[in-house]
Amino acid sequence: MGDMTAPSTTDKKVYLAAPRGYCAGVDRAVETVEKALEKHGAPLYVRKEIVHNKHVVKTFEERGVIFVDDTHEVPEGSNVVFSAHGVSPMVHEEARQLQLKTFDATCPLVTKVHGEVKRFARQGYQIILIGHHGHEEVEGTAGEAPDVVHLVDGKEDVDALEFDENTKLIWLSQTTLSVDETMSTVKLLREKFPHIQDPPSDDICYATQNRQVAVKAIAPKVDLMIVVGSQNSSNSKRLVEVALQHGSKDAHLVDYAEQVEEGWFDGVETVGVTSGASVPEILVRGVLEMLAERGFGDVEEVTTATEDLIFSLPRELRPARTNRCQES
Repeated sequence: MGDMTAPSTTDKKVYLAAPRGYCAGVDRAVETVEKALEKHGAPLYVRKEIVHNKHVVKTFEERGVIFVDDTHEVPEGSNVVFSAHGVSPMVHEEARQLQLKTFDATCPLVTKVHGEVKRFARQGYQIILIGHHGHEEVEGTAGEAPDVVHLVDGKEDVDALEFDENTKLIWLSQTTLSVDETMSTVKLLREKFPHIQDPPSDDICYATQNRQVAVKAIAPKVDLMIVVGSQNSSNSKRLVEVALQHGSKDAHLVDYAEQVEEGWFDGVETVGVTSGASVPEILVRGVLEMLAERGFGDVEEVTTATEDLIFSLPRELRPARTNRCQES
């Protein structure tokens, strides 16, 4: 259909990505803290940020949750939640020594990668872990077999690796990376080590992939992409990169609508909106309201997938099943 027949509209356009926002792992992690609070009250300790989102952390802090960087900051015998990003065996051991009651909110998809590391380490592999230095997830994952895991984050790290052709090699990855960027690192690894093996299944999680696919669908149509998410959220930052790589003229990451800047709207007729996997929908609503006030009232949701995955809560927080016979 040519542009001539399109109805003229005074409203500037917003393309809203779907899927966006909470994934099953984040949903489960947030609910783990909620339920632990209900059951045991404050203070409840959480090691690291439960999910990488400022608003979520602040909201929990107001309810008596204490976030710590280190297990040793938790008083002996206290209740502690491990964040969605996972922890190393050493952290579990520290918690045991302090007699902490632990609630493990690690995303099951992260736990899967931990399991792969353990399995391939036992089988005598050197493991190349594609991920970002200093990210909590890779610290926990590498901690499963620190002697054989080598973290690579781009070309320089690949160049620095040295293995002979008899070394059993396999690559794995952090769950929240950019799909394209990961595959370009894999390409470099294969060029240098032709015998490197691929993981049994893709480690980049369904939600990371889905949010990137939705952004790719919208990016060519928009002058500006607003990604709602926090600066320390790997998957949110990747959405900004993906938007720019796939045709969005400009793209920014914001925690709140108030952070959107006037200058970004110069000559802008179309705006894309999405949110990272740890972002509550209320923050996206705030951005849409702000856009409506600026004349961007025509919102079209672009759906590239539907997500219906749900992860059950840690066993100790599941509701008691009183009215049914016990399962053996």
